[in-house]
Amino acid sequence: MNLLKILKKSVIESQFYVSITGTLFAVFFMEEQNTFRFPSVFLIFITYFSGYLYTKYQHTQHFSKILILNALAGIVCALLIINNHNESRLIKWFIIVILGLLYNSFFLEVYIRKIPFLKVFYVGLVWALVNCWLTLPEFNLPVFFISFFFVTALVLPFDIRDMKKDTVRTFPQLMGIQNTKYLAYLLIFVSNILAIFYLDFVYSPAFFMACIITCILIYYAENERDDAYFSFGVESCAALPFLFLVIMKYF
Repeated sequence: MNLLKILKKSVIESQFYVSITGTLFAVFFMEEQNTFRFPSVFLIFITYFSGYLYTKYQHTQHFSKILILNALAGIVCALLIINNHNESRLIKWFIIVILGLLYNSFFLEVYIRKIPFLKVFYVGLVWALVNCWLTLPEFNLPVFFISFFFVTALVLPFDIRDMKKDTVRTFPQLMGIQNTKYLAYLLIFVSNILAIFYLDFVYSPAFFMACIITCILIYYAENERDDAYFSFGVESCAALPFLFLVIMKYF
């Protein structure tokens, strides 16, 4: 039991895990588009990790330390881009970082997380831009929509988890838990159909299997469930396309 608590505290609650799953989701599309490079992987992970730390700790006594860490992370990311990519990649990365700051920053009078119903789509937008724009020479519209619909669906169970304590109006509060699940299923379905038509062989079956597991986890998502179900179980869905791809390719 102590080991589980340590893992939860050090891996899941530290924002390390969500950063890993987001990075693996991006790696799946990098592999499919034949643009995989280790500097890009490090760039994406550091960006996600520093962004989630900023969001989590900005109202705590640790925020000054997090700002210093974020500044160092920004320098590392800039150096990674300058040494391994080009000016265009630096501009793309900077825009995505700004979009992340607009999501939840205390110094803004109105930020995205305060706007009812917009949060789920905004998270989907930022993750989709990482997958379809940051790592590719040109904006890839199919990858954008596959990512956008899939990630938006993944955010909805977290709204179910938080529906009793959210101060901003969310979909579960508006139309109930079951209808929110139906919306998530619809988004997963659209994402999967696009993947079948636009992703190469092996990649679309891997994504299809990830969608099945995701729908099962969404089905059992309830407000009363332990936070680990969402922070570990549902969060893991973003990594499933890559994990299924590895299994299909090498086993």
